[in-house]
Amino acid sequence: MKIDLAQVAKDRGIRYFMISFTDLFGGQRAKLVPAAAIAEMQKDGAGFAGFATWLDMTPAHPDMFGMPDPAGMIQLPWKKEVAWLPADCVMEDKLVAQAPRVVLKHLVARAAALGLRVKTGVECEFFLTLPDGTAISDQKDTAAKPCYDQQALMRRYDVIAEMCDYMQELGWGAYQNDHEDANGQFEMNWSFDDALVTADRHSFFKYMARTVAEKHGLRATFMPKPFPGLTGNGCHAHISVWDTSGTSNAFLDGTDEMGLSQQGYKFLGGIMKHAEALSAITNPTVNSYKRINAPRTVSGATWAPNTVTWTGNNRTHMVRVPGKGRFELRLPDGAANPYLLQAVIIAAGLDGIESNAHPGRRYDIDMYQLGHTVTDAPKLPLNLLDAIRNFDKDASLKSALGEEFSAAYIKLKTGEWNQFASHFTEWERENTLDI
Repeated sequence: MKIDLAQVAKDRGIRYFMISFTDLFGGQRAKLVPAAAIAEMQKDGAGFAGFATWLDMTPAHPDMFGMPDPAGMIQLPWKKEVAWLPADCVMEDKLVAQAPRVVLKHLVARAAALGLRVKTGVECEFFLTLPDGTAISDQKDTAAKPCYDQQALMRRYDVIAEMCDYMQELGWGAYQNDHEDANGQFEMNWSFDDALVTADRHSFFKYMARTVAEKHGLRATFMPKPFPGLTGNGCHAHISVWDTSGTSNAFLDGTDEMGLSQQGYKFLGGIMKHAEALSAITNPTVNSYKRINAPRTVSGATWAPNTVTWTGNNRTHMVRVPGKGRFELRLPDGAANPYLLQAVIIAAGLDGIESNAHPGRRYDIDMYQLGHTVTDAPKLPLNLLDAIRNFDKDASLKSALGEEFSAAYIKLKTGEWNQFASHFTEWERENTLDI
């Protein structure tokens, strides 16, 4: 049944709609549309110039239209006269193949064709900083082991509780919030759901966190490694696969030691097989690799992997199996595009099922203490350029995500790397001025 947005506006007192799409770099773009015009926008879409965002387009490209998806609508709890609408990008009556939400919906449809329904949850970590981002906002938050710090958490009660209240009002199943392992860092959790629902909520959560922080005179940043010496912002993904009805967990095998079915192991095998390449998407910025390849932090651990290994309930590996019928991918960071994160998980996992991939040896060791003893597992990329090159070499992953998307992503991300490489830093002046 089609949802009539004009009628929804009348019923809910909505004055404006934000028709929003996410570009290749994770930038959230929107048009603010008055309710009086939403019927036309629902039919024809809101117009954008694709070149003006991070999409691989030129000023000569035709208009791109954001076609709102009413099923994903979220009425802003803090400004109920406005509703956020995720949109799918269309150009000349065709879906824009490089648009992240379009990429994800294509993979969701591929999974459904195989009788599978991927469900995921994400653990969003973020820092609350001063408005200019130069330091954490709480000068009293100085503990060497700040994780779960009760006092520090409650000093930011107003910010965290406001966001949690909104998630509860929206029916997300918010269930816990905590101070994380770095000073000034927090994590908020809500229930897992279908991959597209999780991606939409993840996208909205980042917008909401920034908005609420600004209201309180602070800044919320999901930057992977904003401060040297402190634990970075991860975005761990919990993954399970169900039948199309969503009632039977295809990953679950109660007789298996790890509680995973053969299909679950194959999906995991796909993640392991493509890990070096998919990191270009799960860890998409120059800064991302300062989290992955960081030295030990003040708290004693980075909580980030640097080797392609998996295990049971052990947080020192790239993948852990914390419970029956699911596993946790600990590689992604806070910069991950909410839609591309879900898309690449599904793409790699489905390839694992189709190719009967094996996840490889299970390591039941502390990788932070004994990682040097693992000699037969690949290392994760040292930098963004290595990750891009790995992605470019992975033909099957590029094909699964779509050749148009992959070419655009590689082109724009290589350009970003080249821009970074040409930037002169203070480190160069300090260390090479007199060479």
